[in-house]
Amino acid sequence: MRILLTGANGYIGKRLLPVLLKQGHTVFCCVRNKQRFTHKELLNSNLHLLEVDLLNPASLEKIPKDIELSYYLIHSMLQGTEGFDVLEKKCAQNFVNFLKRTENRQIIYLSGIANETKLSKHLQSRKEVEDILKQSRSYYTILRAGIIVGSGSASFEIIRDLVEKLPVMVTPKWLLTKCQPIAVRNVIEYLHKVIYHKSCLNQTFDIGGIEILSYKEMLQQYAKVRKLKRTIVTLPVMTPRLSSYWLFFITSTSYNLAVNLVNSMKIEVVCRPNELAQKLNINLISYQEAIERAMGKIKQQMVVSSWKDALSSGRFSNKNFKYVEPPSFGCYFDTKVLPVENQQMVLNNVWALGGERGWYYGNWLWKFRGFLDKLFGGVGLNRGRRHPSEIEIGDSLDFWRVLLADKENKRLLLYAEMKLPGEAWLEFSLHEKQDKSYLQQKAIFRPKGVAGRLYWYLSYPFHVFIFKGMIKEIINYNKKFNL
Repeated sequence: MRILLTGANGYIGKRLLPVLLKQGHTVFCCVRNKQRFTHKELLNSNLHLLEVDLLNPASLEKIPKDIELSYYLIHSMLQGTEGFDVLEKKCAQNFVNFLKRTENRQIIYLSGIANETKLSKHLQSRKEVEDILKQSRSYYTILRAGIIVGSGSASFEIIRDLVEKLPVMVTPKWLLTKCQPIAVRNVIEYLHKVIYHKSCLNQTFDIGGIEILSYKEMLQQYAKVRKLKRTIVTLPVMTPRLSSYWLFFITSTSYNLAVNLVNSMKIEVVCRPNELAQKLNINLISYQEAIERAMGKIKQQMVVSSWKDALSSGRFSNKNFKYVEPPSFGCYFDTKVLPVENQQMVLNNVWALGGERGWYYGNWLWKFRGFLDKLFGGVGLNRGRRHPSEIEIGDSLDFWRVLLADKENKRLLLYAEMKLPGEAWLEFSLHEKQDKSYLQQKAIFRPKGVAGRLYWYLSYPFHVFIFKGMIKEIINYNKKFNL
C-alpha cells in the first residue's frame, strides 16, 4: 500500500514508520527538512522523503497523487500559547484541499480525548482539526488519546522530572484530575491496525490504557516503580499561571508546552467505552508496565524519539539549517585552536558535550546561564540530550540545537536556542596541518542592535574564561580521568 506519513520526524511518526515499512508498505514521509531525518538505516526503495510544509500549499505538490492512505500526525501546541490553533486549522485545511485531488481512501488522525463540555484551547483545536479532516472525500479514522506514556514523551518526561527531582511536592489541585494514560506501544498498534478495518471507517474512538488514574496517582506509581519515597501535598490555591511556571522551572518542558498542558490537565480525559482493543486484538499495557518499559529503553540508551527534538520547542526555526556555514558579516568571534594527540578520542569527547557530562569546564557557570535563560522564558539546560554519545542533526543539546553533526569530516555545529539579543553558534572541528592534529573551537555571535553589542562586550570576559578552559578540558578529559 502507498502510504503518506505526515509528521515523520515527530514523536509518534518516528515510531510508526519502521512498523509500516516492516509490513511491506511504500511510505512517503513528509518532513520539513530532509537533513533532520535520522532513520538512515531504513532508507530503501519503499521509503521516500518529501520536503513538505503544510502551511505552504505549493509544497504539497511534491506528494504523489496515487497515495492510498494518509496519516495526519501534525500538532502545533509547542508553537506558543497564542495562535497555534490557527496554524493547526490552516495546516489541516491545506492538507484536505490537496487530498481531494489524490486517490487517498483513508485518513488516520491521532487526536486528543475531548469529551467534556468545556475544553482547553489545545483540546478544542484538536477537535476543530477533526472537523476539517472529515470534510475530505476519504474515509476517516480518528483515534483520541490522552496521556501517552513512553520514553521521550512529553508527559512521561515531566512525570519523571518531578518524581526524580522532588522528594516533597506541593502541587496544585489539578493533580487530582482523572485521566486514562496509554502506553506508546499500544498507540502505535492502534495506528497501524485500523488501516482499512471496516468497523473503523468514518469512526472516532477514544483510546486509553486499562486504568483511570489521577495525575497524583500517576506520580505515586512512578515513584513506586522507581522505589522512591515521595510526599505529595495538593493545595487549592495554585493558579494555572503559577502551575505553568512550576512545571517550567522544575521540568525540561518549554513554557509554551507547560501552559498548554496545565490548561488541559484541568479537564478530565477519560475514554468513552468501546471494544476497539478487542476487535483489533490489542493487549493493553498497564501504566506501571509502560513506565518499566520506558525506563528500560532509557537505560539501554534506545530512546527512538523525544518531544524535545521538535524544532518549535525553542527559538529555532527550520530556516536556520541553511547556516551550515555560519555567517561572518557583522559577527563577533572567539576562536581557540590547540594541538591534539588522539583525534578520535577528542572527537568522541566533542560528541559527548552537554547532558550529564556537561560542558567540561565551568559547569556551574553553564548551569547559572541555564537558570537565567529559564528565568526569562528560555529553554534552559533541563532538556539534556537524547543519547550520551550519539548526535543527530536536529537534536536538542541542552539549550543548543544541532545544525551539523558530521563525524566523518570531524565537525559539529550548534545553534543557540537560549534567550539572546542576537544569534549564536558554537562550532568544533578537527583538522591536520603539517602532520599535526588540531582542535578548533569557534564561538560566533551575530548581535541584534545596541543590546546585542552590549551583551557581547559585557559577557566577553566570561567567554574567554569558559571557552579557554573548555577546549583544554575536551582535549585532556581522558587523561584527567585515566580513560
